[in-house]
Amino acid sequence: MITAQTIQEILNRVDIVDVIGDFVKLKKRGANYLGLCPFHDERTPSFTVSPSKEIFKCFGCGKSGNVVSFVMEHEKLSYPEALRWLAAKYGIEVQEEFKTDEQKEQRLTADSLYIINDFAKQFFVQQLHETEDGRAIGLSYFAERGFEMNTIRKFELGYLPEQKNVFARAALAARFNPELLVKAGLITKKNEEWTDTYSGRIIFPVHNLSGKISGFGARTLKSQDKAPKYINTPENEIYVKSKILYGLYFARQAIHKLNECLLVEGYTDVISMHQAGIENVVASGGTSLTAEQLSLIKKYTRNLTIIYDGDTAGIKAALRGLDLAIESGLQVKLVLLPEKEDPDSYVNRIGKEAFTEFIQKNKKDFILFQLEVGLKEAGQDATKKAEVVNRIAESISKINKAEHFTLQQDYIRQAAALLKIDEAGLHHLVNTFIRDRISRQEKKLPYEEARQLEENAQKAEAAGFDDLTFELLFKDELQEKEIIRMLLEYGHLPWKDNLLIADYIFSEIDAEGMLENPEVQQMAEEYHKHFKEKNEISLSQHFVYHPDPKISALAVSLFHSPYEVSERWKNILGKESGFQPSLFRLPYKSFTKLVTGKDNSELLAYLKTEEKDILGEVQSVITYLKLKKIKRLIFQNLQDMENLPPGSDFMVYYKTHEHLKKMEIALSEKIGAVILR
Repeated sequence: MITAQTIQEILNRVDIVDVIGDFVKLKKRGANYLGLCPFHDERTPSFTVSPSKEIFKCFGCGKSGNVVSFVMEHEKLSYPEALRWLAAKYGIEVQEEFKTDEQKEQRLTADSLYIINDFAKQFFVQQLHETEDGRAIGLSYFAERGFEMNTIRKFELGYLPEQKNVFARAALAARFNPELLVKAGLITKKNEEWTDTYSGRIIFPVHNLSGKISGFGARTLKSQDKAPKYINTPENEIYVKSKILYGLYFARQAIHKLNECLLVEGYTDVISMHQAGIENVVASGGTSLTAEQLSLIKKYTRNLTIIYDGDTAGIKAALRGLDLAIESGLQVKLVLLPEKEDPDSYVNRIGKEAFTEFIQKNKKDFILFQLEVGLKEAGQDATKKAEVVNRIAESISKINKAEHFTLQQDYIRQAAALLKIDEAGLHHLVNTFIRDRISRQEKKLPYEEARQLEENAQKAEAAGFDDLTFELLFKDELQEKEIIRMLLEYGHLPWKDNLLIADYIFSEIDAEGMLENPEVQQMAEEYHKHFKEKNEISLSQHFVYHPDPKISALAVSLFHSPYEVSERWKNILGKESGFQPSLFRLPYKSFTKLVTGKDNSELLAYLKTEEKDILGEVQSVITYLKLKKIKRLIFQNLQDMENLPPGSDFMVYYKTHEHLKKMEIALSEKIGAVILR
């Protein structure tokens, strides 16, 4: 766990404009910066960065957050990974604290392995470019494969001479721990002597999502060698093959932009396609797809197109992991290349345009392709055909997302036609698989929750509550969020009797127990803790950079507005009124009406009112929350009256109802006298 001191140092050092400017071309617009949103396609810039508030907001797609959440979203990193990314950018040493000695040891080992791998990568690159063997053997091989020098340097390809311990000597001379070098898969011990694992091989570094080297793939150049063609890093703290997709570090932005991931088998397939200009491609390493690899793809897109050789082995490889991909919610297509071709050879032979056109024209639906292959293998064998029917029904049953219901039904219709069986029968078989899976996984609770929600809605309707009451009872508590905004903006201002506005708000919400939104409750509790114990009232940054993304997103939404008083207006209004107006929150139409008038008196009056009526605004929201609380009590009391057991005193509930209704009327009248936002 990264220490609080390190996190604070990172947040103090980072410049949101500097960080986002690495990915978005920003232009200064008043106090803020404007650019094209990196999260959706747009021609008119609506992506705004506020350096003063340290937040960003796109008014087109709605994405918003702080510099950490931007890195998380753009680079698809976790919160700790994003902090490490920022720390690396600004040269900040990351200090960590651990719950157990084992966790500490794992982190230290992982950090050491990354350092060793970086040393090894540089060594392999140097051997490729700066030694006679490297140029004569390694670079010659890459040239034969058609790899250009900029491609070789981009993927940081390397070479290790056939001498048995050239790397081992260099690594040990650099005082690296031999045990860690073995764990990294770089050296082994034979006859009491350290030898190189990858001697006589070309090297493919494997980058993680941050660009660090997590491992290597090494290919022999000897056609008659009895040793395996490829050697990969053994699994360790930073290299787990089932969690790796080769080339994802270089492909992630293209995958996100094109909304499609192309999946191939080998390292050279990825490199050749990148060189040809097809960059949304990754490799699985020739193994069956795993849940972890599919999760990596889903970070960037829901569309997966698998490109494999057109031979029998390629077809079987393509079909492995099919159900897992479908169950993960991916839209899976398959492209089989012509016989005796692989992505590497084919793209080099026909070029980018023809290769891309071939993919688009030859995409096959994965489920229907599996059905075609199964029927071809089954022939006239009734038993094998029955197995195909069951296998297809089980695959279709794994399309279990509600939004994919139509897709599932379409598959049933098409599969039934190809199988020449009754559609209703196939539908029944699919439902049987679904029920069996739900029963096994014991996922009945969501249905019970849905039923309970329906009953609650029916009760509310039967009680005769109006739309306003229903909104108060069951919709998002917007006024609760206003409480937090007021605490952050006005909490430090005076109330009366030597109290601050924060004192007044907490006395009211504590006494009434009015907050129900969990994020709002958490923010209020944290604010109160700082307010009482640390006397820190300005907590904007604390919540904007909160490690809980829900809290951070809520804080950003409270602070950001598309409308801001320009320097010109500040000067004009400052001269005329004697004060500098704050950020104002006028609806666009009202804003346009005010600022396009012949004079600014109406706008000036509004801003003066906003500055002076903070106390009334706070009281107004508190009153609104009290009214909501009363309406809930009325609702509950009515329910109790309907379900009174025999012998109960009905008048007690009736008088309670009368008392609550009087309070409701009084609060409603009070709200009517105060304008709520």
